[in-house]
This record gives sequence, structure tokens and C-alpha cells, in this order.
Amino acid sequence: MACYLVKINPEKNQRRFYSLHLAPTLFGGWSLIREWGRLGSGGTVRHDPFETEQAAQNELERIKAAKVKGGYISLNK
Repeated sequence: MACYLVKINPEKNQRRFYSLHLAPTLFGGWSLIREWGRLGSGGTVRHDPFETEQAAQNELERIKAAKVKGGYISLNK
């Protein structure tokens, strides 16, 4: 599962992205990988470990919903 969100607001000079995706770890767990920043530049990356794929998926959906509520638009359906 992967999700790419953008927020563009010229009046506020906002051109942001937020990327989320899941990846299995070497030890049987899952990692939620998040990257965010200004469009056109390198972003900040964060890896959050989870015991199960479902737990990671739930967190991805929670973060995605919060970002959409804050004005981000999903580029993938």
C-alpha cells in the first residue's frame, strides 16, 4: 500500500507533499515509511516499526485521513 498526497495553496505559498508506504522488515515486522516536505526539494523521512501489517495499515489510514482533513489531496485512488 502506498499513498502520495499534495497540498498546493498559492495564496499561502504552500507547495507540500506527504508520501506514505508500507514495507516488510527483515525480522517479520512491518515498517510505515513517511516522507514529507516542499515539492521539488528533498524531504524528511521517518520509519515507524509495527508488529503486523494490519497495525501499519491502520496507522497509514489514520495519517492519510488527518492529512486529507488538513487540505491535502490524494494523487492515487
